[in-house]
Amino acid sequence: VTTLDVGLQQAASDALGDRRGAVVVMEPDTGKILAMVSKPGFDPNQLSSQWESLISGDNTEAQLLNRAAQGVYPPGSTFKIVTLLEYIREHPDTWEGFTFDCDGSYEAGDYRISCYHGNAHGHQSLLQAFANSCNGAFASLGLTMDLGQMQNTCGELLFNKDLPVSLAYSKSSYAMGPGASDWERLQTAIGQGNTQMTPLHNAMITAAIANGGTLMKPYLIDHVESAAGEEVKKYLPSAYGNLMTAQEASTLSMFMRSVVTDGTGSGVRTDAYSVAGKTGSAEFETGKETHAWFTGFAPAEDPKLVVTVLVEEAGSGGHVAAPIAKSIFDTYFSR
Repeated sequence: VTTLDVGLQQAASDALGDRRGAVVVMEPDTGKILAMVSKPGFDPNQLSSQWESLISGDNTEAQLLNRAAQGVYPPGSTFKIVTLLEYIREHPDTWEGFTFDCDGSYEAGDYRISCYHGNAHGHQSLLQAFANSCNGAFASLGLTMDLGQMQNTCGELLFNKDLPVSLAYSKSSYAMGPGASDWERLQTAIGQGNTQMTPLHNAMITAAIANGGTLMKPYLIDHVESAAGEEVKKYLPSAYGNLMTAQEASTLSMFMRSVVTDGTGSGVRTDAYSVAGKTGSAEFETGKETHAWFTGFAPAEDPKLVVTVLVEEAGSGGHVAAPIAKSIFDTYFSR
């Protein structure tokens, strides 16, 4: 018997619709996976008759790839959670004094980083820059950070590492190290460059933040029953360990809350419950629309549910991925 919640699985599938992408829904305090959707998919009842077309070299749909756990994508601005954590770790006593003046783009030498659609955010504190997903502000952080320490932080967050999950998955990759060029620093700090991430891994980091820094191992099997309906084996929640301190998790939660109340996450804003999250619009190929991301949890002050959404080539995370997450939260909290 799986941990999947049929109602949430249906809500996630319906909300994603016909779009390519993935949704992961988890309980942050147990690690239970309540929903996992990957599209395009296939009808398992028709698998034998459709097998040849599914594995054909002419098939570009990749229905057999579980995009939630095996699809790797640039994380876009959802990676600013990691950049923010690193900046706070390097500047524990002064980060609150950070300010940045955004005129829509940031220039460093011969390089220019633009904010989404060239939006000028004006005078920004660190909290405002995160809420508004200001690329200029976060690119500037990339030029100041200790690259060795950033590598360590990404390792602690399970980039380039085996994940504590039993289903087939791809590793997320973080490639920047000491000696990186300014361009790589600028790009990596805003979730572009060579960084690649699965929706499941993004959900796991989000769940650790929601759970006070402790990552619970994600799992899909609740228990095993005999033919007579007797419980043969029960699977219980187990902790992987701490990805960050409780104070760091609390600070990140506060920043993610501001995304929804005052920033790019208005698509999940509601009076019915509180949400903390981060949007992302990830560039992956010149001339193609960005991937849309949202990752977050609710209620913000007592997290019960983590939702991570990735929609391929869909544009803005705030406009596309966030409303999908909201429909899942709505289903959960309307019971």
